[in-house]
Amino acid sequence: MIEEPILPQLPDFEEYIQQGEPDRRQRAENWQIAIGLQAVDGLHTSEYLQQTARQHIEGKISIKEVQELVKTYYVSKSVRTDGDNDTEEADRVASNITALLGETTFALTYAGLTAIHRRIFNGVFKFAGQIRDVNITKKEWVLDGDTVWYVSAPDLKLAIEYDLEQERNFNYSRLPMSEIVQHITKFVAGIWQIHPFREGNTRTTAVFTIKYLQNIGFEVNNDLFFQNSWYFRNALVRANYQNVQKNVDYSPQYLELFFRNLLMGEHNELRNRYLHIRWNTPSSTPSSTPSSSLHNEGNKFYTDNENIKRVVSALGTQQMSVKELLVAVNLKDRKNFIEYSLNPAMKEGFVRMLYPENPKHPRQKYLLTVKGIGLFHETLTP
Repeated sequence: MIEEPILPQLPDFEEYIQQGEPDRRQRAENWQIAIGLQAVDGLHTSEYLQQTARQHIEGKISIKEVQELVKTYYVSKSVRTDGDNDTEEADRVASNITALLGETTFALTYAGLTAIHRRIFNGVFKFAGQIRDVNITKKEWVLDGDTVWYVSAPDLKLAIEYDLEQERNFNYSRLPMSEIVQHITKFVAGIWQIHPFREGNTRTTAVFTIKYLQNIGFEVNNDLFFQNSWYFRNALVRANYQNVQKNVDYSPQYLELFFRNLLMGEHNELRNRYLHIRWNTPSSTPSSTPSSSLHNEGNKFYTDNENIKRVVSALGTQQMSVKELLVAVNLKDRKNFIEYSLNPAMKEGFVRMLYPENPKHPRQKYLLTVKGIGLFHETLTP
């Protein structure tokens, strides 16, 4: 059994979000994201910060007053516990992120990216806003303690400028939404893998991503960053990790599921244990067996049903109606297709309905589940 790290308990500002008052709702959502993002580094905010955040949400104090109150709170503490440094970091960073999310400003430039890091970690890291000058490794839970290989320190500025220039020149017009999501997945994964900063890279990437998506016109469902920030980090890791000896390939499909939920309103299941490199390993598999071997019946992604494989291959990263699926698999008998292909694919958990609560929805379509995405990318894709 793969055990996930215990994550911080997140605050509930839902009362403000449900009240309907726009300014309060926006401030509450910003605070939830800012506090939720601390989970990527296992940090907990204090009760003091959460109480102060409520005063800001209710409009009683400004965000600048919040930042000053948090700073004063820790400076004035006469006795500090072992965990105070981490809690202070979480509190100050959360308030800084909230301030950033409350602004309608953004620059898709090297200076803009480093400014976000500087703003987030101002008063926390001495190197806030500075590109790292050393090479680093990070032991990742999702990789069983292994690390992603990051860009070398001397090449960082050039790598960042190149990726941002490519994105500025990219034309999103006339692309179907699924291809837009695929491109954004690749772009965000690439920025994260550069790892420009010694610390705080994932939190910076998350804020950068939110503001960029808003800048290009998306109404971002920020609840996902609040509720799934740890998944977001692990998905970034898997998108950038390859180990031939362990038979583990780059796996951007998990990050793509996150963005499909975020931007397309889908409800793909986002579970951290699915991302672990040992998730695909049967419990009885000896340690000498490649941990991501997917061609055996103990595998969670395996099926020997050729009809299911054909449906999964046809769907890929798209959404299709029954009519579109029949064309894609080159069949004409709708009844037989549903009975012997589509229904078994759903029953075994590879495919799901877009509108499961209304099977006869006039715009009903079908798409892959996490299990189906795994089968498609890791066993059916050349």
